[in-house]
Formats: sequence, structure tokens, C-alpha cells
Amino acid sequence: SSTMSFSEAEVQSARGAWEKMYVDAEDNGTTVLVRMFTEHPDTKSYFTHFKGMDSAEEMKQSDQVRGHGKRVFTAINDMVQHLDNSEAFLGILNPLGKKHATQLKVDPKNFKIICDIILQLMEEKFGGDCKASFEKVTNEICSHLNNVYKEAGW
Repeated sequence: SSTMSFSEAEVQSARGAWEKMYVDAEDNGTTVLVRMFTEHPDTKSYFTHFKGMDSAEEMKQSDQVRGHGKRVFTAINDMVQHLDNSEAFLGILNPLGKKHATQLKVDPKNFKIICDIILQLMEEKFGGDCKASFEKVTNEICSHLNNVYKEAGW
């Protein structure tokens, strides 16, 4: 469905959890991407700049990896500000999903991978409660992205 059902309490705790991650958006975004590229090397194929990079150290230093990590975190941050407004939330998510489906041709399973890594990092840094309060957000993001992909004929 296109409507989201976050209670006021869920919105607040999800925002609180995300804020802790977003304080270090570039570093945390980079960590998430490097982990994804290392654990799921096929995901690198979408990024021409990163293809030749094999060591995590090299990726961590890359301006392109850092820049994309920051972009991913900024996009999630924009969505988190609109958990109580489906229309605004989808206004950010839909064009992003469409671009990844039609122009970039990114397999939608990769969104689940990156969301799981974000949750994993949250848990490592801030504990299980932090992760738990953000899990519903990542589920929403992934399920709406899957809808966008279906509409794009993926």
C-alpha cells in the first residue's frame, strides 16, 4: 500500500536512532558501502569507479565511495524527516527508485542488502534497541522501492 502507518512514538524513536547514525553521515555511509562491496562484490559492478578496487582500505579512501555513501545517507535522512507524511516520503523515494530501476538498472535485492548492513552497523554502534526502532523504516523503504520497480516493469 502507499500509506505508511507509523505511530507518533515510532516516528520519534526511529528519528532518534537515525540521528545517531547521521551525525557521522559520511563515515557511516562509507562503512556501509565498503561492507556491501566487500561482502557482496557483485554490487561493485554498478559503479565503474569502484570496479577495480579490491581492498577495503582503498575503497575507504576513495572520494567516490565517500561521496556516494554520503548521498545514500542524505536520501535516507530526507525520508526519515517525512515518516509522518506518506506523500512527502514517496516524493523523495519514488524518483530515486525510478532512477535506479530505469537508468542505473540496479537489482532491487541490493536495497535489502544495504538496509540490512545499515541495521547491522546501528546495532554494533548503538545496540539492539536502536536497530529495532529503525527496522520498520528500512522495511518501508525496501517495500516501496519494490513497488516502484514493479511499476517500472522490472
